[in-house]
Amino acid sequence: MTDERPFVRVDDVTRTYGGVAVLTDVSFDVRAGITAVIGPNGSGKSTLLRTIVGDTAPTDGTVRYHGPTTARPIGYLPQRASFRGSFTARETLAFYARLLDETPDGYLERVGLSDAADRSVEDLSGGMRRLLGIAQATIGDPPVLVLDEPTSGLDPGMRERIFELAGQYADTDAGVNATTDTEANAAVVVSTHDLELVDRYADRVLCLRHGAVAASGPLSAVYADHDVDTAADLYRSVVPGASSVADPATDSAESVHVTGVSTR
Repeated sequence: MTDERPFVRVDDVTRTYGGVAVLTDVSFDVRAGITAVIGPNGSGKSTLLRTIVGDTAPTDGTVRYHGPTTARPIGYLPQRASFRGSFTARETLAFYARLLDETPDGYLERVGLSDAADRSVEDLSGGMRRLLGIAQATIGDPPVLVLDEPTSGLDPGMRERIFELAGQYADTDAGVNATTDTEANAAVVVSTHDLELVDRYADRVLCLRHGAVAASGPLSAVYADHDVDTAADLYRSVVPGASSVADPATDSAESVHVTGVSTR
């Protein structure tokens, strides 16, 4: 379910490093529902997400938050979340929850980790640590949730579970109770290479190529504009050199490899 009111507006954002443009004139709105950010490695996905959450300042352009007024407007899970291995899952979330006068157990339950609450982080599987990261990112029920490659390196069942959680979160009214604004669903922005899951769960899609927007908008409208039926077909349409082949790291037939791009 989507809402017409943008939570975040990204206007003509450019980001350079050492004179090299990583993002160039990127504009789009973060709206209620799931927005999938796709593109080759090195296309600027992670830089864009860090710009949205405020970890990276644009060299030019603006990022403005227009969502509900709340203690934590945006929750963020980076590609490589780092938690103290000796802490239990509950202790880890309690550390962050305390900052917002929250308690951890409800967030553990949200991601299905209640039974693992007293296990140390170092004893959790990679998928469970990713779930813990999502739980941390949702503490305080931020209206905007940003997930950077949350399914990377996970088995198919866990990748599906991650997107299910993203969909469930998008269907909540997170943060709305803290404001008098009209009720709206939460917004989730997720970067991913799992294109089959984009088809099943995303409401909107943003495809980056060489740091610029190659396609953007509601999923059905973008597919219609490019005369395609799937995210994999869209990818091949707007990213020259793309081919749909199995990715040995993910064992997904709809992971798309692109020749001639960096792995930065």
